Amino acid sequence: MNYHYPIDETWTKEEVIDVVKFFSLIEKAYESKVNREEVLLQYNRFKQVVPSKSEEKTLLKQFEKQSGYVGYLVLKKAKEADGNFISMK
Repeated sequence: MNYHYPIDETWTKEEVIDVVKFFSLIEKAYESKVNREEVLLQYNRFKQVVPSKSEEKTLLKQFEKQSGYVGYLVLKKAKEADGNFISMK
């Protein structure tokens, strides 16, 4: 990993940890597999930290630009999947 997560300096330590967990799950979905419920739970926490849809899109685009991982697609798959795990492989 040769990139940085998009982080807002005004967030608390706990909020930064929650956002990093969310981005880590996106990475993991592309590199192996993740529990879809965990993705949805972390996304809900992410939305508590970043309630604005425009800010969410901006952060996901920054993350995609740096990492190549598309968060929107992981979320879409997690919401639509029937099984316990999802993978973007």
